[in-house]
Amino acid sequence: MKKIISIVTIAIVVVSCGGGSDASVADAIASSDIETIRAKRIEITNQQKNLEKEVRLLDSVIMVLDDNAKLPLVTTYQASVKKFDHYLELQGDVMTKQNVLVYPEMAGTLNRVYVKEGQKVSKGKILASIDDGGLSSSLAQMRTQAELAKTTFERQKRLWEQNIGSEIQYLQAKTQYEAQTSAVKQMESQVGKSTIRAPFSGIVDNVIKDQGTVVSPGPGSEIFRIVNLSDMYVEVEVPESYLNGIKKGKKAKVYFPVLGDTIVSAVRQTGNFINPNNRAFTIEVPVPNKSGSIKPNLTAKVSLNDYTNEEAILIPQGIISENSGGEQYLYVATKDGDDGVATVKRQIITTGLTQGRMVEVLSGVNSGDLLIDEGARTVKDGQNVKILNLGTDE
Repeated sequence: MKKIISIVTIAIVVVSCGGGSDASVADAIASSDIETIRAKRIEITNQQKNLEKEVRLLDSVIMVLDDNAKLPLVTTYQASVKKFDHYLELQGDVMTKQNVLVYPEMAGTLNRVYVKEGQKVSKGKILASIDDGGLSSSLAQMRTQAELAKTTFERQKRLWEQNIGSEIQYLQAKTQYEAQTSAVKQMESQVGKSTIRAPFSGIVDNVIKDQGTVVSPGPGSEIFRIVNLSDMYVEVEVPESYLNGIKKGKKAKVYFPVLGDTIVSAVRQTGNFINPNNRAFTIEVPVPNKSGSIKPNLTAKVSLNDYTNEEAILIPQGIISENSGGEQYLYVATKDGDDGVATVKRQIITTGLTQGRMVEVLSGVNSGDLLIDEGARTVKDGQNVKILNLGTDE
């Protein structure tokens, strides 16, 4: 009490020395007298110093009278229950099962090429034709012979049904007709190989052989590359330790660094084989490609949902500390009233998975607890603090 009286007495003395001003600043300037202006400046400077002394004096009185002014200032984070999706981040490559080289099925000269690079083609469209070496003419002759054999057989059949002629004549005519029909089909198949058709709908990515080139079946004789960019997927190698967490249908986020684009998808297929070289299994994540910007072998970063907790408590990783025994702990604030004053309690916790800056708490924290955020490194167990705000998890 004596200290307070002394401070108040000093304050009265300082205020009394503050003094007023006989002339205004405007009057001093209007006088155009340099000495008068300098004197006015000195006077105002002294007044400013006196005001600063008064402010410091008021702060001192507040420190004495306000018990809360000495309390450490902290902010809090309110724990709450929310859904927690943990993602495993891996790298994969874009693939397509419809990316093939088209080879000729017969030897000959490439007579015509009907498509250009970059052209869209539908399944079955004629891409090129090969000189069949006279097989078409042979096919026409065989069809004529097949028609004759058919007519002979039909006449012999009618006679046989009327009990005219021998059975052997009927059977010979039938056999001749069937043999000619089979020969025509085989020749049609051979001639058909001279026409190269698109095996599926897609884009002609490359025309490898030019018109007039002599081609033949076998390695090194590819004529076209056709790619279907509408059915793309990302292939990812997943470590075997995540075998139980990564299942078909699990959510996946696919990010393409080159394109700066992210696609939300799901695991379409998981492999049934563990590669002994890297102890991993392969998964497929389909990616839609309406714009056609996603290309085969493009690098992708894939985030796979390997764990979900519908009622998880997540807290910032920065508020967690660790003692010498390896235990993790944080500080919980319990408000003593409505004035923002709270009592600090150190709480041992156990944590689960981490996603970004947030950590899943398995025990030690309940929904609604006020966890000390800023200032957590300077407070002590049982200490009183002043809460500046009531933080939330938003």
